[in-house]
Amino acid sequence: MPSNRSFPVSRRAAAVQQPIIPVIAQAIREHPGTLSLGQGVVYYPPPPQVFEAIDALATDAALNRYQAVHGTDALIAAIEAKLATDNGYTPGPAQRVVVTAGANMAFLNVMLAICDPGDEVILPLPWYFNQEMALALASARAVGVPTDADYQLDLDALARAITARTRAIVTVSPNNPTGAVYPRAALAAVNALCRERGLYHISDEAYEYFVHEGEPAFSPAALPDAQAHTISLYSLSKAYGFASWRVGYMVIPAHLYPAIAKIQDTNLICPPVVSQLAATAALAAGRTWCAPRIAVLTEVRAAVRAALAPLAPQVVVPDTRGAFYCLLRLAGPHDSAALAMQLIREHRVAVIPGAAFGVDDPCLLRVSYGAIARQQVVEAIGRLVAGLRSEGRAA
Repeated sequence: MPSNRSFPVSRRAAAVQQPIIPVIAQAIREHPGTLSLGQGVVYYPPPPQVFEAIDALATDAALNRYQAVHGTDALIAAIEAKLATDNGYTPGPAQRVVVTAGANMAFLNVMLAICDPGDEVILPLPWYFNQEMALALASARAVGVPTDADYQLDLDALARAITARTRAIVTVSPNNPTGAVYPRAALAAVNALCRERGLYHISDEAYEYFVHEGEPAFSPAALPDAQAHTISLYSLSKAYGFASWRVGYMVIPAHLYPAIAKIQDTNLICPPVVSQLAATAALAAGRTWCAPRIAVLTEVRAAVRAALAPLAPQVVVPDTRGAFYCLLRLAGPHDSAALAMQLIREHRVAVIPGAAFGVDDPCLLRVSYGAIARQQVVEAIGRLVAGLRSEGRAA
């Protein structure tokens, strides 16, 4: 017989926001023909070397057995070579490289390792929603600190937000959801602030190759005296078309490794070995393989910005130069979540509401131009422009 009793769900889990990507994906399924400018993935597949490597190693017994909790030797060697070439540093004896099932897992593992219940971590606003969710799951608190009109860091505001419970400041550069790329001087200032105040600087660099103009992205771990307090997060999901393979990695201070190893062994045992083999092959293809594909997105970015420009001044598109996002800022009081659903229902175009990124006022909409072919992006942006005008959000 069915029980009349109620069975509890943890208050911690209940307090976490509903993941917005599945919500938008369900709305897209319910409205066939919708073009998505929502989820942040790229239009291209992994390098062909990935599939050649899997075919060649399919009979290797190691493929079916547990491996080291921190990752395979071959992948870690490939990562260390990549860090030296692309990021300007080589992890020393005071650091450890740990492979994870994506950068989101890396971030959650770090939160569980450095935070006790009630501790605080500073996230510049708009924040990446999965990081705020990870903090809630760790019974810690995200402290949002506004950025400026161009989504650049406000260093004084970050310093003022530090309390006795603060454990870290997070920077995401190039940024999701804004596309902002933080200059070396700003990241160095955050890193110095963290060192002086006994905090970790968590540098999320998942979009490191996606810089469309100006200086390349900078890795704070390359700074002198950064090793003891800098945690760097990386991902293959974006640059290598690797989203579903779930491979990321982090460079952490060595003193954190015992805690990280406990957490990873409990949650994962080891990163999926087949994905690690694939990742090793992807890194062998290297940044030069990624570059021409990202150059296509640079051209798409220009077309997107040109199509959105006539909506000013009611719709402002700050001139950020990284990732594959535009974060539109709408004038007037609007409900971004309701507007996003209206755009799907009435105009068959999907974007992500700014409320998911911790900002309700002003109304923000994230546009991702990375996932679909250029002609589809152009059509989707046309629908978005027409929709915003039809809904009275732009002239």
